[in-house]
Amino acid sequence: MKRDDTDSALKNFIVFEGIDGSGTTTQIRRLAAAMEKKEIAHMVTSEPSSRPEGALIRRILKGEIDAEPGTVAYLFAADRYQHVFGKEGILEAAGKGLIVLCDRYAPSSLAYQGITCGKELPKLLNTAFPAPGLTLYFRVDPEIAMRRVRSRDQLEIYEKLHIQKQVSVAYEEVMSAAEADGWKIAAIDAEQPIDDVTRQIFVELEKHLGVRLAE
Repeated sequence: MKRDDTDSALKNFIVFEGIDGSGTTTQIRRLAAAMEKKEIAHMVTSEPSSRPEGALIRRILKGEIDAEPGTVAYLFAADRYQHVFGKEGILEAAGKGLIVLCDRYAPSSLAYQGITCGKELPKLLNTAFPAPGLTLYFRVDPEIAMRRVRSRDQLEIYEKLHIQKQVSVAYEEVMSAAEADGWKIAAIDAEQPIDDVTRQIFVELEKHLGVRLAE
């Protein structure tokens, strides 16, 4: 996941990362709404993607289909490859000048699959993916995050406190390594009230892209 000369085209690629319950999905919706209001061209996407590969992964995450941890790592990588390089994917959208907002990316695989099947396989499968222009890393205590998650109608297989504690530690290692490889990462205090978290994000986007989103 090192940055190289081709990654300059991905300045508009913005990734949201964090454990379950950290608020990435809520905040990406808020950011998209602000961009819509300002008539800023953008695309909202997520991983797993909305493609058939992503739908299969979501069924596994819901516990509807059993799969070995290594299988899940391969599925995420396959879904991500099409998501990034395929028709109407991330590279194409960013190349057209759209600001691409993506809920989760390669670091999530390194963190989640890293604790289930070991670090080496996810690392091998994700070396080919380009670095985003900016990664917003949501930091939150796992106990706070899981209190938020418990209100959902259905929990996924990783949405257990003991797993999220492991993922939180893994995320810190993954983000530190990514930053050492040249990734631009902004830490977001996701324990703050929702409006304060949004303001943090607006500040980081203004610094990175020069777009003013706050009223």
